[in-house]
Amino acid sequence: MTAPTPDLGSIIPEDLIYPTSLKTSWAFKSAPTLYTIGDVGLLQKPAIALFCSKQCLGDLILKTYDLAQVLRDAEIPVIGGFHTPIEQDCLKILLHGPQPIIHCPARSLHKMRLSSEQKQAIGEGRLLLLSPFSASYSHSTTELAGKRNAMIGAIAHTIFIAYASPNSKTLAFTQRLISAGKSVVTFVSSTNPLLQEQSIVGLEIDAIVQRCLDAQMPHIQKAASIDNEK
Repeated sequence: MTAPTPDLGSIIPEDLIYPTSLKTSWAFKSAPTLYTIGDVGLLQKPAIALFCSKQCLGDLILKTYDLAQVLRDAEIPVIGGFHTPIEQDCLKILLHGPQPIIHCPARSLHKMRLSSEQKQAIGEGRLLLLSPFSASYSHSTTELAGKRNAMIGAIAHTIFIAYASPNSKTLAFTQRLISAGKSVVTFVSSTNPLLQEQSIVGLEIDAIVQRCLDAQMPHIQKAASIDNEK
């Protein structure tokens, strides 16, 4: 049976569900309207952002796939653009699990074709498509990707960056995140010196996952408190 096409919604800055951190993002002159397909309640759950550039070394690629699998199995919310081949592979891994996913294309959601797998995940309440771009932005561009990445960086509680090549946009983006006081992590690896030179914390997979679990605790405790009051 084919899943029905989900409805397109929107969130304005005055809405309680709107991410507070996005209201002061460097990428936008003013807080943008967010267009959504799926359960906007997923925005309330602390998510880790996954970034991996096209130029990535083999050992880091494999470790990134391993990280995606562990995040999936631990049911940790993940946010990303899922644009590069490695990020797309991670999305496929994540879609096979129950954890929340926030997918942020670098284009409008209007008239966007969804796969049956996406429709199923949206119907099950575990996938949210999120975009700050109106209907006129029907195709991805480098400029839109930069704004999209900045949005993800603002929303995520932790940003994981697998690799950044010299003088790359990924490296510049990383530096901007650090300047903004965001929590940015990467893998401990001798093949990834540039990121660690930026004072980024190098962690093993277990430590990355534990950081994510620690971020979930206030949300879990708040939900439990609300349930007890009921």
